[in-house]
Amino acid sequence: MTKEPRLTSDLQMSRRIRRTPFTSCIEKLGVSGFTVVNHTLLPKSFKNSVAEDFYHLRTAVQIWDVGCQRQVEIEGPDALSLVQKMTPRNIANAEVGQCMYLALTNDKGKIINDPILLKLSDEKFWLSIADSDVLLWAKALAIGLDLNVSVSEPDVSPLAVQGPQAQEVMSEVFGKGVCDLNFFRFGLFDFKDTQQVISRTGYSSQDGYEIFLNDSKLGKEMWDVIWNVGAKYNMRPGGPNLIDRIEAGLISYGNDMTSENTPLECGMEKYCSLNKNMDFLGRDHLIAEKRIGPKRKIRGIVFSGKEQSACTQPWQLHNENINVGQITSGIFNPSLRVNTGIALIQKGSWNHGQSIKVVIGKDDIREGRVCFLPFTVQENREIIQDLKI
Repeated sequence: MTKEPRLTSDLQMSRRIRRTPFTSCIEKLGVSGFTVVNHTLLPKSFKNSVAEDFYHLRTAVQIWDVGCQRQVEIEGPDALSLVQKMTPRNIANAEVGQCMYLALTNDKGKIINDPILLKLSDEKFWLSIADSDVLLWAKALAIGLDLNVSVSEPDVSPLAVQGPQAQEVMSEVFGKGVCDLNFFRFGLFDFKDTQQVISRTGYSSQDGYEIFLNDSKLGKEMWDVIWNVGAKYNMRPGGPNLIDRIEAGLISYGNDMTSENTPLECGMEKYCSLNKNMDFLGRDHLIAEKRIGPKRKIRGIVFSGKEQSACTQPWQLHNENINVGQITSGIFNPSLRVNTGIALIQKGSWNHGQSIKVVIGKDDIREGRVCFLPFTVQENREIIQDLKI
């Protein structure tokens, strides 16, 4: 199997790049590469390959420093109004303790971000953001709309426990109550005389939890407690895994979608309430787009050839020598035994099963086929079988 190129630790650290409450812990465990998200360090690689971490994530349990997922806290009598103004998803009936996946849109209906919303009370919400400066965006809207809210970034740093044995680890640390959490729900759990928000969420296809650590001074202590319990479950440090993410069809803001894209292009139509009764930024643009249909859509691509290492620059897609899109996240999947990618494709070339050329390089052009996301759905099996190595 082809070894993945690893990021090095050559990133020049400075005070402009924020550390998390867990950074010192992952440094001791041999982190070999970082990226920067929300001006904050995100561990990207350890001693194992992407494929090795993929298989481990599927069979055991991992602990992830995802403290880069900063929270935008919106609190006050007009909190619901502000959040609703930012998203096409109807959140009027959201319940306290519920998590909701949202697209945030600008006045043109383009995506600002795709956070998870946590409703803490009727007048208090967190936007757990992936990668952009939503804090300043929300502050500006609150001021411009003269809303009675406060917008801030609390001292909250998420720590994820992901994998099929996550529940066993979490129940030993926080009690059996975590087992009762349903997917996309959260509750308050005791830790060292504090109460911590824990949700049944995570950026993987596996079962898992996210602990929204409140009070960064507790970071090392919380990590150590979880790590020590996790030892008997073969816990490893890790992070969002590219193979797992692509297979599950989990799109990444900044990679697979940007502020140039709309929710309808990115498979988020079910999270959009597109009617005149909804008041959100970009409403009329999205209603018009729905009427005529989007010009591009997110799709999966499987393609032939040798085991392909991770996509670091977009791979262009050609249909009859015409550029019709690009793969923005791609890698060989050792479980499916085929090269996989997430792509944004133009109308007329996104039909399921359609043949397409994948341009890896000038002299490296592969045969590809369009798939549904996630890759594991029944409809993709025959296509994958045709192209698997």
